[in-house]
Amino acid sequence: MLALPQLPISSFLFEFSFTGKNQLPAYSGSAWRGAFGHALKQTVCVVRNTACQDCMLKTTCVYPYIFETPPPPQTEKMRLYDVAPHPFIIKIHIQEPAGTKQVCLGINLFGQSHRYLPYLIHALEKAGKSGLGQSRQTFNLVTVKQIKANQEAQVIYHNGQLSQTVLPELIQIPACPSEINVRLETPLRIKQEGKNCNQERLTYAAFFGALLRRISMLTYFHTDTPLTTDFAYLTAQAKAIQITGQQLAWHDWTRYSSRQQTKMAMGGLMGAFTVSGNLQEFWPYLWLGQWTHVGKSTSMGLGAYRIEAASLPALKD
Repeated sequence: MLALPQLPISSFLFEFSFTGKNQLPAYSGSAWRGAFGHALKQTVCVVRNTACQDCMLKTTCVYPYIFETPPPPQTEKMRLYDVAPHPFIIKIHIQEPAGTKQVCLGINLFGQSHRYLPYLIHALEKAGKSGLGQSRQTFNLVTVKQIKANQEAQVIYHNGQLSQTVLPELIQIPACPSEINVRLETPLRIKQEGKNCNQERLTYAAFFGALLRRISMLTYFHTDTPLTTDFAYLTAQAKAIQITGQQLAWHDWTRYSSRQQTKMAMGGLMGAFTVSGNLQEFWPYLWLGQWTHVGKSTSMGLGAYRIEAASLPALKD
């Protein structure tokens, strides 16, 4: 019996109002992530003009844990890497209810990062007021809702007041269908043998392998229950599963990096693919990945996907 991943998750929906026309690009995850990080550092940093890696507070400060996430010195994994998986993802929703305009920003927090929620709310409110994009368009944080495991939405922040939140919960895994459709909602960026997986190169093994690594790393760095399972067995079994149909295309997208002062190519796969067969051993990871995303640049919302099957419950946006 393979162990199941134990990754507590808390999901939130930040509702911002704005006036005039929304001048942000259709996908603004990069802009929100940059503004969020800048505001969070301004909020919590007490040692100015010092790089985080050189600061004696780096192991206790909220900003490096959330936004830079260096592996701890005693880590047994990712010892050669400067950055571990961040404990959050951003998901963009755009709604325009009658009589008002809103930008809705989804935030998923993993494991221990939930304890820093008040800092994150304050930073995102500050980011909205400071303005985003080249136009420095401003957004006013109106409400924050927590999306519970049963998909109910509970208002936890309104008019500057934060009420009690529900602690992070384990995602309930429904019964496994015999066939699923995986719909990629934002560009998927994964590599196989050093090359980006385009529509010709994407395999189920590559997709699942990236997902397994991501969930394993999130449990290792952000929970007290690191995933212990037979990784070699799951990886080998994934090679026997085939994508039985796909409607995929490469979506080119660039973002401007203020840190590197240049535009960066962030293209990835969009569309959908179908997988069928005995998915039981992979199913907990496939379902959970709808909250964690998969591949590169997940913290700005890339690698989002939704699983579609007639027997599955609908997920709340």
